[in-house]
Amino acid sequence: MDRAAEADAVLAMVAAVADPSDAAVFRHVLGHFPTGVTAVTAHHEGKPVGMAVGSFASVSLDPPLVIWMCGRESNTWPAIAASGRFCVNVMTTAQQQVCAVMASKVEDKFDGISWRPSPATGSPIIEGSLAWIDCEIEAVHDGGDHHIVLGRVIELEIDESEADPLLFHKGSYGGFSG
Repeated sequence: MDRAAEADAVLAMVAAVADPSDAAVFRHVLGHFPTGVTAVTAHHEGKPVGMAVGSFASVSLDPPLVIWMCGRESNTWPAIAASGRFCVNVMTTAQQQVCAVMASKVEDKFDGISWRPSPATGSPIIEGSLAWIDCEIEAVHDGGDHHIVLGRVIELEIDESEADPLLFHKGSYGGFSG
């Protein structure tokens, strides 16, 4: 089935059923909401670790808090959790390949990726990121098949203010220039 036929089939399911317990319908409907793309990184046992994350948001200004989610099956989450800290790297349109590596299961996700340690936590700041937010883990909550990670912001900075952010929408990557 080609992509257009698949989309038509899902649309027919949405129109006929709209059952939120159907994972395909749920994913299709929520896929219409564009999300920014980030790479959450940490330094654990002497090496950098990271993962692509699309579910990221600010929570509070006082105290400064952010939130992100990752699947319970993540191979990277245990290392980030053990480190107790992380850095959120806001990806640019020029970093789609970096995002693909961070979303993969390769062992060394930083092979060939330039980075520097963040000043506060030592977590990797990926070169070319639009901005970075350095955090300590404040709390982790159950979110069904995901962990909900609340982070207290320690330090943050804009690195590439002229770059366009990388977005994910309806199964594809793109950008936004405002």
